[in-house]
Amino acid sequence: MTHPHNEAPVNPLPPVVVALFLVLAGIELTLWLGTQGLVGGPGAVGWRTGAIETYGFSGVAFDWMLDNGLWPTEHLVRFVSYPFLHASFSHGLFAMVILLAMGKIVTEAMGALTFVLIFFLSTIVGALAFGLLTDDPWLIGAFPPVYGLIGGFTLLLWMRLGVEGAPQIRAFTLIGLLLLVQLVFGVLFGGGNDWVADIAGFVVGFAVALLRAPGGMARVLERIRRR
Repeated sequence: MTHPHNEAPVNPLPPVVVALFLVLAGIELTLWLGTQGLVGGPGAVGWRTGAIETYGFSGVAFDWMLDNGLWPTEHLVRFVSYPFLHASFSHGLFAMVILLAMGKIVTEAMGALTFVLIFFLSTIVGALAFGLLTDDPWLIGAFPPVYGLIGGFTLLLWMRLGVEGAPQIRAFTLIGLLLLVQLVFGVLFGGGNDWVADIAGFVVGFAVALLRAPGGMARVLERIRRR
């Protein structure tokens, strides 16, 4: 079998996915270099902490806004800025790897607009769920929108399994495994209630994909009628 000489060895990533990855990677690399004392001088060691305090989603600030009915811009921006900050380089790297994998699948199947909608709607709803359902002070990291992309991937897999006549419950294997790993790590090493935001992100991603995927809602209605 022959291949064209100019054919790429791997399929290129969608530009919108690459762009978002580069923003996340650029921020994380800058903060990591500052923490290591490689750029920015002595004050750069505190860049990550300062960024989290300014742009991380604050449960305390959210409660204050609810109690007082005030919604200042500097706190509203936290609803969309927190996924661009991570607790550590490894925390950010893991999120970005999943973003590339899931983002490629979702974007190629449903388009760049769907990718953007899933990312930011999962981000916002994840923060709302976190603020309303937990007492934790901080939410950071790209995992709520990443789980949203996993939700979109799950919907696509669910539809494909339906066409193949295979058990569609298998589509939820990935999210089940991820939540199990998260539970085990939480028990062994402790942790907060970030999983609330992650699940909210997954649900939003699944719902957006259901509305945006070709024939998605029609297949669900057809399945309901059969019952």
